Amino acid sequence: MTSETITSRKNQFAQRARAVRDGREREFVFVEGTRLVEEALGASIAFEAVLYTRSLAEDERGASLLKKLQAVCRNTYAVSEDVLESVSDTKTPQGVLALARRPQTGREVLERAAGVPLVVVMHGANNPSNAGAVLRVAEAAGATGVVLTKGSTDPLSPKGLRGSMGSAFRLPLWTGPTLEEALGWCSERGIRTVATAAGAPRLHTEIDWTPPRAVFLGPEAGGLSDEEARAADDAVRIPMRAPVESLNLATALAVVLYEAARQRLFA
Repeated sequence: MTSETITSRKNQFAQRARAVRDGREREFVFVEGTRLVEEALGASIAFEAVLYTRSLAEDERGASLLKKLQAVCRNTYAVSEDVLESVSDTKTPQGVLALARRPQTGREVLERAAGVPLVVVMHGANNPSNAGAVLRVAEAAGATGVVLTKGSTDPLSPKGLRGSMGSAFRLPLWTGPTLEEALGWCSERGIRTVATAAGAPRLHTEIDWTPPRAVFLGPEAGGLSDEEARAADDAVRIPMRAPVESLNLATALAVVLYEAARQRLFA
């Protein structure tokens, strides 16, 4: 391959990476930074192209990562710091970014998950970093999958991926159903739904989490509406001392899911 061809391909992939980064192309995901690229490799995500700077190969970890990338991706190109900075989605690029195939999502992905279902349903989630943090908590606490309803943020966006620290690559995901579709799917599968609501009559510790369950979370700003909460089979609240009225989404989910994990561990 001539130097002109290599330069052309670098420019082509840099341009495409910007499109994926900005959400203008959804066939691929934009994976940036040593840690996230390592997580994608570990999850056997297919790579389309990798751009890196020479500095990546100057330390042991970077050199090891580069060797693994070159073994699985033929489109692996060294670029200047300026080029990488022009494509990067962060203020301080870490010397490597990749275009990777978007993992498969959908109800069938959730249905293939092993174990007693413990599903998280995020309704109207609009902050990608918070959504990513929720995915991280969900994986850590043993959730079997996550649903993001229609209109929610993309958990595989650059900010979503950074927030999840790789959990988005591993957790079964279903994106795009309406709330009614998600509730209907749970009913069909024998999964009892639990809404989180500040005015719920019972605490999160007062229900049985050992059967198949799905936890419904509303947007950070206001949570689920009264009508949405009533559509679930059960509703729970987390006790809080005044004057605190709410927790952020990931923290609230962690409290609920770790109670479910505790019950299941000792069931």
